[in-house]
Amino acid sequence: MNQEELKKILPHRDNMLLVDEAELRDGVAYGKKTIRPDEWFLQGHFPGNPVVPGVILCEILGQSTCVLLSDEQEGATPYFTGLDKVRFKNSVRPGDVLETECTLIKHKGPFYWASGKGFVNGKLCVSAEFSFALIKE
Repeated sequence: MNQEELKKILPHRDNMLLVDEAELRDGVAYGKKTIRPDEWFLQGHFPGNPVVPGVILCEILGQSTCVLLSDEQEGATPYFTGLDKVRFKNSVRPGDVLETECTLIKHKGPFYWASGKGFVNGKLCVSAEFSFALIKE
């Protein structure tokens, strides 16, 4: 899926749509985000030494995971409800391509639990378990 296709399942727009492309293979969501030097979240983080903030890495994982729920998401907004076991192993910088792998762990009602990992050139940069709810408004 490209960004236009992702907009059909994600409510994020403009600067907050943080996944460039994603696909679903064998129950795993794979996503990609190329980090451009002019990204809004790099401004001031840190001057002369730009590093993608950890919270942005977690958001990228969450958005990538939503590909797994594309059939169930129509008319619903995904809201993070928790982040657990978040670990940052290597920094992500301008020019890097963050590649994500996300899977669902369990589901109960509108709540979903997932795990995700983000890599740059095969090196683990972030891993997390997280939960979210699909809320129809």
